[in-house]
Amino acid sequence: MKPYEPLKLPLKDIDWAGLVPLIGEANASVARYDGMLQSIVNPGILLSPLTTQEAVLSSRIEGTQASFEEVLEYEANMKEGMGESKQADISEILNYRRAMAAAVKEMKKLPLCLNLVKKLHAFLLDSVRGKHRAPGEFRRVQNFIGPSKNIKEATFVPPSPEKVLPAMGNWEKYLHYEEKDRLVQLAIVKAQFELIHPFLDGNGRIGRMLLPLFLYEKGILSSPMFYLSAYFEERRDIYYEKFQGIERANDWNSWIRFFLQAVIEQSRINTAKAKAILGLYNRMKKETPEIIKSQYALASLDALFAKPIFTPADFIAITKIPRRTAFLILEKLQKTKILKKLRGATGRKPAVLAFGGLLRIAEGRKVV
Repeated sequence: MKPYEPLKLPLKDIDWAGLVPLIGEANASVARYDGMLQSIVNPGILLSPLTTQEAVLSSRIEGTQASFEEVLEYEANMKEGMGESKQADISEILNYRRAMAAAVKEMKKLPLCLNLVKKLHAFLLDSVRGKHRAPGEFRRVQNFIGPSKNIKEATFVPPSPEKVLPAMGNWEKYLHYEEKDRLVQLAIVKAQFELIHPFLDGNGRIGRMLLPLFLYEKGILSSPMFYLSAYFEERRDIYYEKFQGIERANDWNSWIRFFLQAVIEQSRINTAKAKAILGLYNRMKKETPEIIKSQYALASLDALFAKPIFTPADFIAITKIPRRTAFLILEKLQKTKILKKLRGATGRKPAVLAFGGLLRIAEGRKVV
């Protein structure tokens, strides 16, 4: 199989007329979702479980097996029964989340560019299984995707190493090109990046991270929180089929249609989840002061949304509430069944508590 030869951007054969209905619906869906985001005072805190869920699903597409609740339990030091492979999976997921946070911080100084993408990649592979695969550096060797280590059995061979930098230079210019529609542009940006496959590892995850970052930079989203991995993960075979269509026949229009449909459907789901989380927060904002009767009611509530599976020490560290008062608050929240105990305190192991209402929205998990 010959290495893939990426077309130069911008593309010349986009079926703009045929895409118009999807473009209109996709942009309207994203606008409604952003309206929801703008109604949330601190989306970074309230929607943090959805950010973690996105990291879980994006990493799962690449083969990790850890679940959303396992990640939260790991962070609450509930590692009993987790083997080395599971913990390695979780470390990759946590790196995904850290990399996104770092990218948002970097974007206060840098636009979306090759340097920022390299920094994002270095964060992603820091101290995990891909740490020896040139973190933050474009590849200098030929890589490929396939069932074995034999390139003759490859299902996809990206561009040869000497063509990576020119192709990525063209890709970077296209990031700042005034395309007719930003969502179509984003579909092309994502696919072209993954087809160039500029890194030895992590290309798929970086490609999916680019989605909210691009929309945020272009002013389409007020917060860089947009999640498509659930749609791609559920339709993994179609996802790869559309990429193969580009690779084998330059069928960009089929991929763009698939991408726009993903935006439409997942925007609705994301909006519904965000609305449910905001509704839960507003309801508890009224109830929590009556339950705990403390000046720390709002700080306690924010902590539950920021970290829905936690130890008392986590709660104290987040809220800065005095220890004795914090334990009284947690006791009251357990009595009213807002919090459930996942593990009782034994020996040196602290109790682990869960905020079931938020977990059920984020993943449909029932805490018993």
